[in-house]
Amino acid sequence: MYAPERQQEILRLARERGRVEVLSLAQDFRVTAETVRRDLKALDRAGLVRRVHGGAIPAGRLDFEPDLAERETTAADEKDAIARAALAELPADGSVIIDAGTTAARLAGLLPLDSSLTVVTHALPVAARLADHPGIALHLVGGRVRRRTRAAVDEWALRAYAEIHADVAFLATNGFSLDGGLTTPDLAEAAVKRAAAGAARRVVLLADSGKYGRRHFARFGDLADVDVVVTDAGLSAEDARAVELAGPAVVRA
Repeated sequence: MYAPERQQEILRLARERGRVEVLSLAQDFRVTAETVRRDLKALDRAGLVRRVHGGAIPAGRLDFEPDLAERETTAADEKDAIARAALAELPADGSVIIDAGTTAARLAGLLPLDSSLTVVTHALPVAARLADHPGIALHLVGGRVRRRTRAAVDEWALRAYAEIHADVAFLATNGFSLDGGLTTPDLAEAAVKRAAAGAARRVVLLADSGKYGRRHFARFGDLADVDVVVTDAGLSAEDARAVELAGPAVVRA
């Protein structure tokens, strides 16, 4: 089978199943995993599929949401760099909101031991990393916990954020773009992110470059609502300038 024929079949399977895996495709087509990765890369470049950890999904599927374990291993080095760079956005003292997300959880894990901050979060992984921190006054927002993200959502969480005035909110997102704004697959999660952003004087978006240009089902804000975007060097200088024209400063870690 020639590469174009194989890629056409991979695309058909992705649309039929909703997702394809590298290893199972390699077995089905009797080729190496590296050959399949090249096929997926070609399809991704053509805008026909979107690469995800271990495989791909059809382009345009706006409700796809990888689980927490998968997101932890995606763009791990970039997320570490973003978390380190985001430390510069912390106030000397005061209060911060830390959103649910793997990059946000990395930031929580890097807070210096001499930090003296009030931290509010609705994310169980963030709270777990900060529970024993000697300098942090930790406030955990309650609500229904979404199993996929370990984040509290719904009315209880929204009411809590309506009563808060924080100095900085560190937000995570599944996608950000000039025309699509800030998006995530779940409406309940989007509502809490919007509430968290509205509860802070400054908003810092933590997003790896792979999320740029992606749009998901639920929109929770615009780039103009963000003060600083902390991303990685994978975002081109040209795209960074375009984002800055929309409002926020851009830090490429």
